[in-house]
Amino acid sequence: MDVFSDPLNVDVYVTGFLWILRLTAAGAFFALVLGVVLAGMRVSPVPVLRGFGAAWVNIFRNTPLTLIVFFCYFGLYSTLGLSIVDDIDMNNFWLGVIGLAVYTAAFVCEAIRSGINTIPAGQAEAARAVGMSFLQTLTIIVLPQAGRAVIAPLGSIFIALCKNATIVGTIGLMESSNAMKELINANGDAVIPIFLVFAGTFAVVLIPTGYGFGWLANRLAVKR
Repeated sequence: MDVFSDPLNVDVYVTGFLWILRLTAAGAFFALVLGVVLAGMRVSPVPVLRGFGAAWVNIFRNTPLTLIVFFCYFGLYSTLGLSIVDDIDMNNFWLGVIGLAVYTAAFVCEAIRSGINTIPAGQAEAARAVGMSFLQTLTIIVLPQAGRAVIAPLGSIFIALCKNATIVGTIGLMESSNAMKELINANGDAVIPIFLVFAGTFAVVLIPTGYGFGWLANRLAVKR
């Protein structure tokens, strides 16, 4: 553990995990928003919207995340010149967030759609009978109940997102996997301790998070 007695090495370690937390938070937020919209499309009475939602889910669920992140960097940034901010690290961060969000949104969509399918059809029929539109029925009646029903699956998706965020290191962001690689390259005799510290940090963060989502799911479960 002598490697972590050096403040510079500690700074590399902390910086790497701070980038992971930022990627996870931003990616989860945009994936949740996009996933809810896609889930609404999947159950929409409009065929075009249903087709778009289904195409999005099938394409992104079956495309490796690495390819999506590479496309965001080499396609959007290098080829098309999409520059979100001037700072290179922040630009790579937002490109990574785009890749994580569009990929994870496909899984969020299916989780929410499964929750929507647990709502008795009679509730939607009653809402339509009193004159509520599809959008009103979805946002006021269906989604609040569906959201409570899929907290545990969403927790698993966001935990996977946190681990998937390390892939953004492939486009140059100094997140935890790149930080670990840098420390191993500089301290070749301490490979195992470095690995254990990084793996242990993920475990310390994600295991309680999983239990927290499980507790919240039981706490907010819809009693039928």
